[in-house]
Amino acid sequence: MNIFIAGGTSGIGYALAIYYLSKGYRVGVCGRDVNKVPKNNSINLIIYEADVCVMSSIETVVQVFLKDHENLDIFINCAGSYAEDIAGQISYEGAEQMLKTNILGTINCFEVSRTFMINQKAGRIVVIASVSGILDYEKSSLYTKTKRSVIQIADAYHRALKPFGVSVTTIAPGYIDTLKLRTLNNNDLRKKPFLIDVDSAVNIISKAIDKKEKQIIFPIKMKWLMKFLSILPSSFLNIIMYRKAKWMQQK
Repeated sequence: MNIFIAGGTSGIGYALAIYYLSKGYRVGVCGRDVNKVPKNNSINLIIYEADVCVMSSIETVVQVFLKDHENLDIFINCAGSYAEDIAGQISYEGAEQMLKTNILGTINCFEVSRTFMINQKAGRIVVIASVSGILDYEKSSLYTKTKRSVIQIADAYHRALKPFGVSVTTIAPGYIDTLKLRTLNNNDLRKKPFLIDVDSAVNIISKAIDKKEKQIIFPIKMKWLMKFLSILPSSFLNIIMYRKAKWMQQK
């Protein structure tokens, strides 16, 4: 089985790569900075430098990965960008990077992977979104809006590719205890509700991929919290989420 992971040089993407390697599968990963790959990296992991914001960059490395191999069985897009956006305070550069990576990058990954899989009439495409994208309210952060866009884009591709035997799975996780999350929060995760460890997240995600689930939200407590918040009036939700964001920024 051939598995390719965009944004697989660190975090949950790298953890998924190691998981699939342990199953004996052929795994390729790409990222903008290949130096992020841990030094104890397994020699079996195939690593490429590529930028999801440039379609030709992704297309080239996937073609090289599949050279002399028949099918692209699973494509997982774990690439993502985050910039702090409390009360609309965000730099243009941070906003641009989020828009390009989270939206354009998502479309590029879908376009590249679906090209191979339609010809095969089989395959699984997976995209890592965020539980924050589940809620729809006016004053949500730019990050939240980009992740909501990811979920909607994935839903459109799910409908379009289903007749061709290609499944699309959207993963909307809550807080996962990764190095990136710790770095963003100065190693203080006390204000991250329902935090889940990487191994547990990999177990949940891999099972969803195996079952070709359309969408999963986890952990379960976060899923039910999102369901409750989604029934609140938008004006009330705006107040709650703004205060929550301000509280999480406090030392």
